[in-house]
Amino acid sequence: MKLANRVAVITGGARGIGRACAERFLAEGAKVVIADVDATRLHETASAIGTPDKVLAVVTDVSKKDQVDALIVAAVQKFGRVDIMVNNAGIAMMQDFLDVTEEDYDKVLGVNLKGAFLGVQAAARQMIAQGEGGVIINMSSINSGLANPRVSTYAISKGGMNQVTGTAAVAFAPYGIRVVGVGPGTIMTEMVDGSFIDSEATRRAVLSRTPMGRCGTVEEIAAVTAFLASDDASYITGETIYPDGGRRVLNYIVPVKE
Repeated sequence: MKLANRVAVITGGARGIGRACAERFLAEGAKVVIADVDATRLHETASAIGTPDKVLAVVTDVSKKDQVDALIVAAVQKFGRVDIMVNNAGIAMMQDFLDVTEEDYDKVLGVNLKGAFLGVQAAARQMIAQGEGGVIINMSSINSGLANPRVSTYAISKGGMNQVTGTAAVAFAPYGIRVVGVGPGTIMTEMVDGSFIDSEATRRAVLSRTPMGRCGTVEEIAAVTAFLASDDASYITGETIYPDGGRRVLNYIVPVKE
């Protein structure tokens, strides 16, 4: 119960990594506020993972400052405080670089980068007001440092997110607030299955660059996130941790089993 008596806010919490983080945090003793733009899925998830005294669902478009601020207000009204913020909401578009429209660019960066920035600001203000520190976690990606033109806007947004993590970590260290990132490799979420991996050939290509020879699970990412949120990671700030099966350090391809 490493997160006992703490309140965590998780964006993009209706499914995938966000839901897995919510479930892990609950298991570790936290109370959880999950936010998502998909109202139906969000409320279904909230009902499935916990009881109203432990879980609050708040429909939120993270690209809108007033909605992000309202999310933090709702968390405080329900549970009295915010100790952990996980900026997990994200979208991706698979398209050639020259096919990216201004609207596409604004949409992806609005959710992924602006949304994380707004989440960091709102959570930090509340944590500073509480005067007891806190932890802010930004869900990045291995694509933050890899040049993949098929997901250019996603990669650009995650690269920017890492700078949000670093600069915020320096800004808020005097207040006892740690700001860290998690950069998953290929995790079989709904977003990845059909977007990043849209064929058997693509799957084999991804695994040929993954020394562990498999995709990761949402539970594995949730475990890393829970560690970073806990006191076990008390001297880690400004860093992004990459649970990726060894992909970032590999400079060649490996055989893939049939």
